[in-house]
Amino acid sequence: MSKKPVTSRRGRFLKLAGMTASVAGQYAGQRARRLVGRESEEQRSKQYARMADEIVDTLGELKGAVMKVGQVASQTQDFLPREFSEALQRLQKEAPPMPFEIIRQQVEAELGAPVDALFADLQERPYAAASIGQVHRATLKDGREVIVKVQYPGVDESCDSDLRQLRMTLKFGGLLRMPRESADRLFEEIRVRLKEELDYNNEASNIRRFRAYHEKHPWVRIPEVIDSHSTRHVLTMGLEEGDHLQQVANDPDRYDQATINLLGERLFITMADELFDFQCIHGDPHAGNFAFRPDGIIVLYDFGCVKSLRPSVVASYRQALIATLEEDYEALDRHLIDLGARVATKPPIHADYYAMWRNLLIPPFAGETPYDFGASDIHRQIAAHTHTVFRYLDRLQPAVESMFIDRMVAGHYWILKQMGVQAALGPLLEHYLKDDETGSE
Repeated sequence: MSKKPVTSRRGRFLKLAGMTASVAGQYAGQRARRLVGRESEEQRSKQYARMADEIVDTLGELKGAVMKVGQVASQTQDFLPREFSEALQRLQKEAPPMPFEIIRQQVEAELGAPVDALFADLQERPYAAASIGQVHRATLKDGREVIVKVQYPGVDESCDSDLRQLRMTLKFGGLLRMPRESADRLFEEIRVRLKEELDYNNEASNIRRFRAYHEKHPWVRIPEVIDSHSTRHVLTMGLEEGDHLQQVANDPDRYDQATINLLGERLFITMADELFDFQCIHGDPHAGNFAFRPDGIIVLYDFGCVKSLRPSVVASYRQALIATLEEDYEALDRHLIDLGARVATKPPIHADYYAMWRNLLIPPFAGETPYDFGASDIHRQIAAHTHTVFRYLDRLQPAVESMFIDRMVAGHYWILKQMGVQAALGPLLEHYLKDDETGSE
């Protein structure tokens, strides 16, 4: 028998408080064993894994802000023990759905009428389920096919208390490996983005902005907003269908290698134009937010998490990339300080450290030979070298301003890899790194 969903603010608080107490108790025991020299590396790893499983299971059950933070945290692996970053990857997968009766009640409360009066049909089976809401296919009374995005009840009201409790869990569990000031900035940035994402009126506005911008990209499709059936917690959009990533990767008759390569190049151009030209990025680039068509069309979904970038941040990010490509590590160190990734008051980081990371990350952009993303093991190499970050933890910090850029880049890497794209992205990137040119035509 499945558990009854926790939707009240009090229920969420108690659930998170119980998780915090459990994790804190486990950490206290672990620390005591370490002090008396009775804990091996293997025992510590197993203890971390147990704590991580408890946190991930709780976040997945509660959904909402804490699950979203877990998804973000899974991509900031440098500041978490390996066992936690690996466990948090589970939160990137599609979430289990909320019972339809709760969804129906939320729709009727938000739109002020019975479902039968609002739609000719609203399918009970979810089209997709995510951290803060789920999507159902529907048909309007006038026959238009739409999708209805419904926010889980209680998520919006509990956002701030959820975040406070989650931060307390990480602190008491000895898992926040960063200065308090850095943690403050990180959680505030996440809180602001979540507040925006929880307001579907804000997402509707984002959709209109991105639709207008991407008019210059004939290969991009973004669903239109149906205002008559949308509120702060319900968002109805026109149906724009396409094939899921796995269909693209596993159907060579429908998607040959040339089509896959074209889609990969177009994905890169779309991402780079948003970053360097539009200076506003689609900040939640997991596979479920993209669909594809054999004619080269890319469908973009979910514009709740959007990050508008300050021009100075974009300029510093561009200069950091140029310095990396040119192996100018003294300049790279300065630009990372500008981005907030390096503590300005600490000594520079040794060039060998930067060179190591450059050599890991540069292959997709080296020369004009197509790079095989399907065969790429960059992610494994990064994981194998993550421990080197700890040597410089006093000089490194989460780059709050560019955090969502890094998240966007990492998300696109995984999509290109799973699709098996073979493309020479170096010449494309070079175009964007020229100061006098930003967008593509």
